[in-house]
Amino acid sequence: MPEPPPSPDEIHLDARTLRGLAHPLRVRLLGLLRTDGPSTATALAARLGLTSAATSYHLRQLATYGFIVEDAGRGQARERWWRAAHRATSMSLDEVADDPGAIEAGEVYLRGVAQVYGQQVQAHVDELAGLSARWRAAGTLSDVLLRLTPEQADEVAERMWAVVQEYRRADEPGAPVPGSRRVVVQLQVFPRPGDPTDPSDTGEDQQIEDRP
Repeated sequence: MPEPPPSPDEIHLDARTLRGLAHPLRVRLLGLLRTDGPSTATALAARLGLTSAATSYHLRQLATYGFIVEDAGRGQARERWWRAAHRATSMSLDEVADDPGAIEAGEVYLRGVAQVYGQQVQAHVDELAGLSARWRAAGTLSDVLLRLTPEQADEVAERMWAVVQEYRRADEPGAPVPGSRRVVVQLQVFPRPGDPTDPSDTGEDQQIEDRP
């Protein structure tokens, strides 16, 4: 997938930092700090049903790789608060294609991201009954199967991202629009799992077998 436009409030993963996010729990912790603001290991552990010790360990790892920083202006002397250091993360596995360890870490990271995305959709469905009629009808949960080249798949993703960016920029200044709430937009464009691989994509020679 093409990378979104660069932002000063974004961290672009490289071979080193990919390893810092190669754990599903760290993906969740970083996401919570970004969406819900600064917090402590104790509070995050309670939300995720974990021990404070395990949560503290993974928070320290996130800090080591620069994803979060200590929020020294909050809490008491014995209470350590953490906040996200960036608003977003971007990644391109092509940039670490020569590093098998980084490729593996990238796959672990993406599994964590996919897990979070699935949990968000399920949580939305779980609370549908409690939403107003207008919000129940808003948005969509849809999928569309297209036949595209890799270049066309990139174009679809880029155009979808451009639309999201227009609303993202409009959301930054001023007070929230009355009646608005935070909305999750998940962009997912990928080859259909299980479909046969086109040999031209891998550089392999295409072999044609004649059968009687």
